[in-house]
Amino acid sequence: MSTTRLLEDWSFTQIGGGQGTKDGEWLQASSFPTTVHVELLKLKKIPDPFIGLHEWDVQWIGESAWSFKTVFDVTEEQLKSANIDVVFDGVDTFSSVHLNGTKILSTENQFVSYRVPVKSVLKVGANTLNLDFESAFIKGREIEKEHGKFGLWNGDSSRLHVRKAQYNYGWDWGPLLMTIGPWKPIYLQTYNTRIADLYVKAVVSESLSAELSATGTLSDKIAGFASFVLKNPDGVIEASSNKIPTDAGHYKVSFQFEAGQVKLWYPVHYGAQPLYTVETEITDSEGNILDSKTQKIAFRRVQVVQEPLEEQEGRTFLFEVNNLRIFCGGSNWIPADSFLTTMTPERYRAWLQLLIDGNQNMIRVWGGGIYEYDSFYDICDELGILVWQDFMFGCGQYPAYDSFLTLVKEEAIQNVKRLRHHPSVVIFAGNNEDYQLAESLKLDLDYSDEKSDFRDTNFPARHIYERLLPSVVEEYSDVFYHRSSPYSGFGKDTRNLQYGDLHQWNVWHGTQEPWHNWDILAGRFVSEFGMEGYPDIRTVDAWLGGDKSQRYPQSKVNNNHNKAAGFERRLELYLVENFKHSFEMESYVYYTQVMQAETLASAYRLWRRNWKGKGKQYTAGALVWQINDCWPTTSWAIIDYYLRPKPAYFAIARELRPFTVGMTRKEKETYPDHRSAANVFIDTTLEIWGTNSTLAEKTVTLDVSSFDLNSDWVENWSKAVVLAPNASTELFQGELPGQPRRTKRSELPRVVIVSARLIDDGGNVLARYSNWPEPFKFITFPEIAEVGLKAEVSADGISVTLSTNKPVKGVVLDAEGEFVKWSDQAIDLVPGDAQIVKAIGLNGRQVKMRFLGDGTA
Repeated sequence: MSTTRLLEDWSFTQIGGGQGTKDGEWLQASSFPTTVHVELLKLKKIPDPFIGLHEWDVQWIGESAWSFKTVFDVTEEQLKSANIDVVFDGVDTFSSVHLNGTKILSTENQFVSYRVPVKSVLKVGANTLNLDFESAFIKGREIEKEHGKFGLWNGDSSRLHVRKAQYNYGWDWGPLLMTIGPWKPIYLQTYNTRIADLYVKAVVSESLSAELSATGTLSDKIAGFASFVLKNPDGVIEASSNKIPTDAGHYKVSFQFEAGQVKLWYPVHYGAQPLYTVETEITDSEGNILDSKTQKIAFRRVQVVQEPLEEQEGRTFLFEVNNLRIFCGGSNWIPADSFLTTMTPERYRAWLQLLIDGNQNMIRVWGGGIYEYDSFYDICDELGILVWQDFMFGCGQYPAYDSFLTLVKEEAIQNVKRLRHHPSVVIFAGNNEDYQLAESLKLDLDYSDEKSDFRDTNFPARHIYERLLPSVVEEYSDVFYHRSSPYSGFGKDTRNLQYGDLHQWNVWHGTQEPWHNWDILAGRFVSEFGMEGYPDIRTVDAWLGGDKSQRYPQSKVNNNHNKAAGFERRLELYLVENFKHSFEMESYVYYTQVMQAETLASAYRLWRRNWKGKGKQYTAGALVWQINDCWPTTSWAIIDYYLRPKPAYFAIARELRPFTVGMTRKEKETYPDHRSAANVFIDTTLEIWGTNSTLAEKTVTLDVSSFDLNSDWVENWSKAVVLAPNASTELFQGELPGQPRRTKRSELPRVVIVSARLIDDGGNVLARYSNWPEPFKFITFPEIAEVGLKAEVSADGISVTLSTNKPVKGVVLDAEGEFVKWSDQAIDLVPGDAQIVKAIGLNGRQVKMRFLGDGTA
């Protein structure tokens, strides 16, 4: 029987001595797997690089050489096994590995595992395993000198030659922290014959019948048999096969299921997530068990549909699961820590549960981080989260020389094999923004050329994205392959709005459009867009480390905790265009948070409107950049490093509810005399729509109330409407209530707030949204006493009822002391429509409220 033994008792040293250890001094590692920064931090030998400017005090670590060592015993009985391997699940990055003084391995790719036969090198008793690490930064510079310097965005250009998590080199949201060490488990495996590979493939047809096939590949040819069992989610055997001959070194089984015979896996909110268990075992001819494997799988049919549209140029880019077309509202995912070995299944679950609680259904694993740990995908399978998986290339003009391609091919094969059985994984994309970079640098990029040897051009990585990766994906999986994100296809460049997926950065980056233009900036599937916002003030205080002298927005430390180029100009551009605001620290945090919430909610609201039913699914997805952070910082994240959601998280969650209501107001100028510019009519129109992501039409009441902020004028009307299933429905178009035609530009419009709600037969509010005149900076807000904003805590100590006498914009709740888990934030209130918010951990404290017009600006 195969046995596996984790090697967990390790020590480490800085080779030659230095700031980390003396020469020859070995320090005990506190945990394993691990990396050098993590260990030195635990030993208090370095300051915390997440605090203050200490990021720059630890740069020597990534440019030093280190060694890790373990001693383990082997018995005479163990040495009798036919095979003994040492398996390295992940090594970061360049190392030379010796066992009992004999070199057994050189590593040069963080993203792959290594298996080394070592029986001939082992001895009875104590055995010593050493991993001697070179600096990936210095080694990368040496490789770059040999092969050339190439273009990129973010980080040091040498990273393009190194198969290591690219964000370690610093990004526009993350620090420069070059980790080094054995970052995944290392173990000793003894066996006679093992199952070297298991490929379980569940294919669901358009009629929803299913075929399950499995191929097991053995490490050696052996006379014997295999068994295969499929168990349903209740543990009951659904199908099985025994006595399958293994003499050829492999075995195959297949089973057919009629529609309805097996339960199908669906994305969250569209059905259940039944996971089946595969158990396979091999024995020798005498029935002795040699090895076994267990794997979770599911049955689902996934198609990426690119079909012509009605009334608009271009094609859809949408995901269809079990014949259901899904609007994908979700987020981009970066590594959740600069120090990956500190990530645990519990932390992954907390992050992904927040995504589910925020009504999202897709996550994109971005191409500058890692192919995530198994637990990440296991949790996505369980929760019904669709995974868009990039290959690990980001924002670069990557090379394609032979030794590099060899590394990439093995990396691709291993990771496709590792991820292919997960029902959550629905697309592989070749890279992040590399075609966009090529366009920007005007590299050789003729989209009509599908035949050249791209290795002979100055964009050689096209060979990787258009030859190597698709061939690997096709051979080893049945997952859809997309050349890049973004990538339009059909001969169009990456900025095209009518084809493929789009990274829409003309809000914040690019042309720095107003966020109100999201509707005209829409693409077929917007896989990146974003707006920065400060994290919770407690997170700011954490990175300030108690230094009160740095507690202002423009301080050196605060600047170091925002890595985005030109962020001061961009934050202020969007703030000054839209808000009266203060530079006092808490207020600056608040205004950037409300700005982020308004920006991102607007995008989801306007793009979900474009999901108009088959033939008119003009926008099929929106993935915000980004859900998370890898350290405490100001970034585009909607949840900060400490898992504290920003107000934008809640604003997005409201726009991704099963039912939503949206509005937009537009001003139109006409001239009664075409010869005159002095005489003008200014009319304001209002449009209202609803969305329904369920699969049945829904009859609701549309209830619309309008308020004049500066008087007691109120108007209300309602009507029954039917929301089409899995689509948006236009509900109203007409004049803005309470706003008469203006005939002079000096005539200020009335401050009319329109509140729309969708109410079901039982009187439950399914959706609400308040539309305010913008920009908010032009509004004269009422006196605070006149507003009458109240927060009343109920007897349960958790439920907080918010009410107001005047419309209120952007209510953000807080309490002194520890962070409270609120169920909603960035709330708009109107009279007569109280809202209840849950406050977990309030513990009797007084509720504090910030809102636009609260007197701080």
